[in-house]
Amino acid sequence: MKIKIFAFLLLVIGLTAMAQDKMSAAEVTAFKDAVNATAKNTKSLTTDFVQYKHMDFLAKDIETSGKMSFKAPGKLLWQYTKPYQYSIVFKDNKISINDAGKKSQMDAGGSKMFGKLTKLIVGSVNGNMFDEKEFNISYFKNKDHNITRLIPKDAALKKYINQMELYFDKKGSMVSEVKMIEPSGDYTRIVFKNKTANAPVPDSVFAN
Repeated sequence: MKIKIFAFLLLVIGLTAMAQDKMSAAEVTAFKDAVNATAKNTKSLTTDFVQYKHMDFLAKDIETSGKMSFKAPGKLLWQYTKPYQYSIVFKDNKISINDAGKKSQMDAGGSKMFGKLTKLIVGSVNGNMFDEKEFNISYFKNKDHNITRLIPKDAALKKYINQMELYFDKKGSMVSEVKMIEPSGDYTRIVFKNKTANAPVPDSVFAN
């Protein structure tokens, strides 16, 4: 079960590299201020997503889709709807899973690694990822996005995640894409669509 949950967490954290320029120090400061302000003011978020899992031995990426709901400070529902039914809820340091009606739960607070991965998932949704104690962070930009590239410092975490890239809309300062690269070179890319911020999200959504 733990191996399955780890695999799921890696899937939901994960664009082929496009022309990117490094941000200047002034641009980095302005970007971080804008993202932090957006994250602080985002009390809830709902969005559709499409996930692409790339593995070198497959000719075509594995595509799945679903919906995500977030409610501050740390309630998160990640729900796959196609091609299968699978949902996971992060709430009160617990992880609740509903696998097509088969339910299970575990305490994430008792595991340092699960805690870090849960923090990564929530951070990748609300953009609150500028923790230089946990990551080596570099900042880039292209025509449409501001981009943060994060390399974990924790040796245990690096066994699962070699690098993360977060793509932020330049206008809204919200995460629009996440790419997670594994040590093997395989990666997961998640594209968020139809985002709605600060609309009411009832607690019942996170019951799972």
